[in-house]
Amino acid sequence: MRVAATNPDRSSYFPAIEKKHGLPMSHWFDQMSEISDWKYPEQIAFLKENHGFSQAHANALVLYCRGSKSARRFGTFEEFLAPLDSVKQETLKGIFAAITSKFPKAELVIAWNQPMLRLRGQYVFGASVSTHHLVLAPISTDVLEAFKPRLEGYVVNKKTFRVPVDWKVNKKLLQDMARARIAEIPK
Repeated sequence: MRVAATNPDRSSYFPAIEKKHGLPMSHWFDQMSEISDWKYPEQIAFLKENHGFSQAHANALVLYCRGSKSARRFGTFEEFLAPLDSVKQETLKGIFAAITSKFPKAELVIAWNQPMLRLRGQYVFGASVSTHHLVLAPISTDVLEAFKPRLEGYVVNKKTFRVPVDWKVNKKLLQDMARARIAEIPK
């Protein structure tokens, strides 16, 4: 199993690119400048097919050259909320407040550019935003499966369930799910 780079800076891939391909980054920047007017998928294909780049290395180089120096978009929950409309902001605040009011030691962090609650180094609960709904993740497929009877009326996927953006936050459901997930985490 591959583990993603812990450093969100795209340049963190550069030493590995230089080592694998035996050429300095200046060479790869020159290559990218020659194809700078190409579309993203064409640039990725060029690096993979002509130079043997992995998807991760190609993506890091292409996005860096396109001006995206970091994979991290948000550093805080407030930064995550800022571009959202007030309805989504209030619903998300309510979701995380419902859980942290019962489990105050849970830390609200940004991981994978999404708000997540973490306790004892393990993720407990997360959320993401779509145009017409919010996607909630109790992190554990076992927890989600156990709560399926209480999720009737919601769209339930393999690892998540969806709620409307203006959801009247069900504190009891969220707290019970968080309690079940926390019970899975070693002490």
